This record gives sequence, C-alpha cells and structure tokens, in this order.
Amino acid sequence: MNPQKIKRSVEHLSERKVPIFLWGPPGIGKSSIIAQIAKEKGIACIDLRLSLLDPTDLRGIPFFDAVNQTAIWAPASFLPDGSIKEGILFLDELNTAAPMVQASAYQLILDRKIGEYTLPDGWAIVAAGNRESDRGVVFRMAAPLANRFIHLDMEVSVDDWRAWAINNNIDLSIISFISYRPDALFTFNTQSDTKAFATPRTWHYVNEVLLSTPEDDLIMALISGAIGEELAASFLGFKAVIKDLPNIDGILDGTEKEFPTDTSALHILCTALAIRISEDTRTKELENLLNYSLNLPGEFSVMIIQDLRQRSIELDYLKSWPLWMKKFNTLLR
Repeated sequence: MNPQKIKRSVEHLSERKVPIFLWGPPGIGKSSIIAQIAKEKGIACIDLRLSLLDPTDLRGIPFFDAVNQTAIWAPASFLPDGSIKEGILFLDELNTAAPMVQASAYQLILDRKIGEYTLPDGWAIVAAGNRESDRGVVFRMAAPLANRFIHLDMEVSVDDWRAWAINNNIDLSIISFISYRPDALFTFNTQSDTKAFATPRTWHYVNEVLLSTPEDDLIMALISGAIGEELAASFLGFKAVIKDLPNIDGILDGTEKEFPTDTSALHILCTALAIRISEDTRTKELENLLNYSLNLPGEFSVMIIQDLRQRSIELDYLKSWPLWMKKFNTLLR
C-alpha cells in the first residue's frame, strides 16, 4: 500500500482501537505517518521502542505494600496514565525486541492491559517494523503475537513523496531530481552491503545538508554519506544547471519567452513553475504560464499541467486552454 492508503487505513482502524502492524523497509516514513496522524487529529503520540526495554519494563516493578501485606506492580511511567484522554501508543521496531519482550507485550496489545495496568479507552495501539529480508536485526514474530494485529505492508510512492516534499519546503532541486529519476527515491538493495543508500528519510537529510550551505569541498562527501556516491554525483550534476534557468517571475508576467533545451534544466523549470502556482495565482499569470508551456516539448508541458490538475487548479476557463488541448491532449494520461 502507498503511504496515503496506509494513512487512511490507520485512521479508520485506530478509531476502532484495532491493533495495527506496519511492515516496510527502512527509511520510508512509517513513524512519520503515525506522528502526522496524531498531529492532524490533535491527539498525543507516545513513541515506544521495545528493543530498548526489558520484559519487566512493560509489566512494571513489584514492590511490597506493607499496609495490605501484598505485592503491587508499579506501572511504567512511559505508558499513558489517563491524564491525556486520546492518543496513539506507537510500538516502533517491535520485531527487533527480544522474544521475551515481545511476549510481555501480548496482553497489552490484545487485552489493552498488562499486569495491573490498563490502557486508557481513548488510546490506540500501532506497531511497526522492518521485514526479515531488510538486513535489520529482527526476531521472527511469534504466531500468537502476529495474530493480534492487522498487518499492512507499506511501499514507497513517488507521487505521495512529491506531495509531501512540496508541502514541507524540500529543496526544489531534490523534488525535480526525483521527478526526473523516480528510481532514485529508494535504492535500498537487500543484497548490497552499501552503508549509504537513498530513501525518503535520507533525501530529507540531503535537504538538511543543502540548508547548512556547506563549502564546495564538503558537499559531495556529505551528500554521498546520505545517498551513496554514485547517486550523489548524478544529483549534483543535475543541480548544476539551475543557474541557467529562465526567470520564473518573468514567465508568469509574460516577459520571459526563452526556455532551456537541456533535459535536466527542463525538469527543474517545470517543477519550479508547478510549485509556484497556487489557488491564489492570478488568472493573468496562469494564462501566461499556459502560453509559455505551448512552446515547451510536449512531455514537459504535460508535466506542468498534470501537476496543476492533481492539485485541483482550474485551467479550462483560460483563453489558451482549447489551443493547449488541441496540441497536447493525446499526451495526457
């Protein structure tokens, strides 16, 4: 399932307090989706790494009640105590926890209680982990524990990532490069021992590298450390053409008519133009953009229009729209 379908599924199931397990390779945004759901709903989210716990940490520590002459289990302070009514208890990296720790989570996941502790009614349980084939240190999940979840497999989606990247102000060159080379978003290979590889997470690191404005003699090494040397060289070569782009404001006000012929530059230009347009863009600017796109190679003109249509930007009322449709309609998907 792509990230948007995963997000919608978790929203539905968490409302019914059905335990969910998200499976997927490293770095694709499993934990980010849970945090986003909690933020959008205005509820709490406790991220608990069971791999860092001992079995007794979940159950609590016993102590002697001298008054009643009994042993009492003091619940863990990191579990929801009821002071916050709604939230998600996120058990990340559950299958990297030792089998004894997983076993201690059985009752909490199914019965919403463990020992003398009871999970508040408004809290949902979501767990996540990498697959056994993902070169991580994982323990096979016991059948009784696996049967306590609805299992969802998450995969990378370039379209979903691109929408997220635009909303989170990821560098234009990164968004354009992934549009140009969708295969570069995720290059994890279970058969390779390479330390650095591209994932949505490491492309976010590349964005942070660019924001830190490193010196020229550092940038290749820093980006290589995030996504690998070969892909870093390809990205930096792609990024180098930005200085040759025509002026975006000039295109929108109708004064700029020139366009690049280099494929990399065209990808960056089309991405920049699409990102610049919003629901508040004036009709005149949209008209100028549409006229400009009439002179671009067909696949790049269509790239701009498809992006705008996916974001529900109305274009069919523009004077140049019939001409654009006549010229490029056969290229539309």
